[in-house]
Amino acid sequence: MAFTSLDLAQKLENGSLKGDPFSVLGMHESPDGKGLFIRTMQPQAKAVEVLDKNKKKLGKMTQIFGGIFQLNLPKAKDFFAYNFKITLPDDSVYEVDDPYRFLPVLGDMDLYLFGEGQHWEIYKKLGAHLITHQGVQGVSFAVWAPNASRVSVVGSFNNWDGRRHLMRPRGSSGIWEIFIPGLSEWDIYKYELLDKDGRLLPLKADPYGFVSEVRPKTGSLVYDIASYAWHDEKWMENRAKNTNHREHPISIYEVHLGSWRRDENNRWQTYLEMARELPKYVKEMGFTHVEFLPVAEFPFDGSWGYQETGLYAPTSRYGTPGDFRYLIDQLHQANIGVIMDWVPAHFPKDAFGLANFDGTALYEHADPRKGEHKDWGTKIYNYGRNEVSNFLLANALFWIREYHIDGLRVDAVASMLYLDYSRKDGEWIPNQYGGRENLEAIALLRKLNELVYGEKSGAITIAEESTAWPMVSRPTYLGGLGFGFKWNMGWMHDTLGYMKEDPVNRKYHQNELTFSFLYAFTENFVLPLSHDEVVHGKGTILGRMPGDEWQRFANLRAYYGYMFMHPGKKLLFMGQEWGSTREWNYASSLEWHLLQYPVHKGVQTLVKELNAFYCNHPELYSLDCEGSGFEWIDGSDVENSCLTFKRKDKNGNSLIVACNFTPVPRYNYRIGVDEKGTYREVFNTDLAKYNGSDTKNVGDIQTEEPGWNFKPYALRVVLPPLAVVVFQIKK
Repeated sequence: MAFTSLDLAQKLENGSLKGDPFSVLGMHESPDGKGLFIRTMQPQAKAVEVLDKNKKKLGKMTQIFGGIFQLNLPKAKDFFAYNFKITLPDDSVYEVDDPYRFLPVLGDMDLYLFGEGQHWEIYKKLGAHLITHQGVQGVSFAVWAPNASRVSVVGSFNNWDGRRHLMRPRGSSGIWEIFIPGLSEWDIYKYELLDKDGRLLPLKADPYGFVSEVRPKTGSLVYDIASYAWHDEKWMENRAKNTNHREHPISIYEVHLGSWRRDENNRWQTYLEMARELPKYVKEMGFTHVEFLPVAEFPFDGSWGYQETGLYAPTSRYGTPGDFRYLIDQLHQANIGVIMDWVPAHFPKDAFGLANFDGTALYEHADPRKGEHKDWGTKIYNYGRNEVSNFLLANALFWIREYHIDGLRVDAVASMLYLDYSRKDGEWIPNQYGGRENLEAIALLRKLNELVYGEKSGAITIAEESTAWPMVSRPTYLGGLGFGFKWNMGWMHDTLGYMKEDPVNRKYHQNELTFSFLYAFTENFVLPLSHDEVVHGKGTILGRMPGDEWQRFANLRAYYGYMFMHPGKKLLFMGQEWGSTREWNYASSLEWHLLQYPVHKGVQTLVKELNAFYCNHPELYSLDCEGSGFEWIDGSDVENSCLTFKRKDKNGNSLIVACNFTPVPRYNYRIGVDEKGTYREVFNTDLAKYNGSDTKNVGDIQTEEPGWNFKPYALRVVLPPLAVVVFQIKK
């Protein structure tokens, strides 16, 4: 349909045209077939001239009304390149290329794959991209808004005037696009949309934008995503080779970037400052990975990043995307993996974000029974819509491919799996079979894991899933969700409940320590002591420990020792590695000053050496997810509140772990063993260097007969108070 009449051009100026502005503006054949004409909308201009590619003046345009200018070229036959020379009311002059003389950038295959929900590099097409198009440098913009009647790119380059860069609709795809010549990196922009009835919506940030303004500003910025030169080739090569993470040590240091370390003025560190300090510290402490709380752009500091508005943009709070890549690069060069929290479960209602994007419930469900999380005051993605699932799945691959992220910890998986999550009767809609399972979300999670592991890059996925949903970390071809690992929320809840009990009462709660072994190998578990356990009035991990100061710290050391000896990968939130004394506050620094005190320094030293011991002993990780890597010796010594068990590797090597959860040392404590020989103590959480009582087993320990615990031989050892001790046979 060709909109070439003056009437339709006037409608265009008034913002009411529902059609393709490219059929009105730009260069066109004259209605009578004799010559060409050029039409432009320049509402800011006093006068407009047309120049050819050699800057030769072709004529002054006639202002046919308002901001519409036209130049008739009756002798012209072939289309050609041209520019405008624009004179403003103050008589200043500038030249600009006409965006309406350029062909579309997106190809038909891009539109098709996006509509099918299978364009895994859609972030290279939608959004803003620095390109050379038809020999001209500029920026291509594309946005999905199928129910809008008009979409424009606005920014300081056009005085935020939505009439000047109206976008081209691409048929039934719902995508609008335009190439604007002359724009450059770091130009700020947003999208101006009219809804289907022609009403102006709040300006929208780019869903696919690579950079956002620092909050409270909300604009998107043009950025060259391909501009960074990586130096982590060795890490990436090794990552792709070593893909069986179930058999590797994984000890994760969970970090909130804004509060890990601040200066005396309470200013957070930048990505570049953290790149100088964080890799060194994590390496020194022996963690194998860091896990960042969400880094995708978010407007509200108090959400900790879990209410994201810019899924393709690392937050600008701490620097540029290049700065964030440098931080990752430095961590990789220090042989430290990088996991990031990824949040596909919900998004905030901020007017500039995804909510009601084109005047309709586009990214979310329209029905609040499916489209809103009342607990969080957020919207829920419409996972069944192809373009929305494509937006999320391509985003997961984006972080792995473009930012070399080694793993995605998927937040709030339980809220995605269940339609009745945190809802009363009548507040949710059953699925097509009448059940409570969210079939569309399940399909998305399975596809996510198939894509991530299909990359064969060595990247992993981890589910934060708090229910008994089966086979979360089993392959999709077996009916599982396909995650690599699952947080063991039950272990965290039960063991913290046990540790807060006074030791005199612990004999009545031994099952809270041992229950996890009933299901320890049903999933590939991560044992988390996460940020969620040190906020909202829960205090700190140290704060849960009973007794006087000595006992509290001894309890904490014993608990960490038990965590590292228990099957499962490890995760510890920042500050807990030295026994933080106050609840985590996102708006202030960790209590680094506590390290001047021996009790806190001792805990930090313990965690450092636990990491080293764990990584150096395959018995503690190579069969982490297999029942054959664990064997009970005695889990029923409730009167003494003691546990003894064996950890094993594939080669028959083993460690004997003994835990004493009372402040009473156990002398001549008997432990059954299978092998006759000489044993030695190889780890003890009660040593003086950890600020313990230094009760220990010195020298060789010979097996004796008769045996014990239904074993042919026995060891007679001392179990220090509130401690975990590890023994190994000498070979």
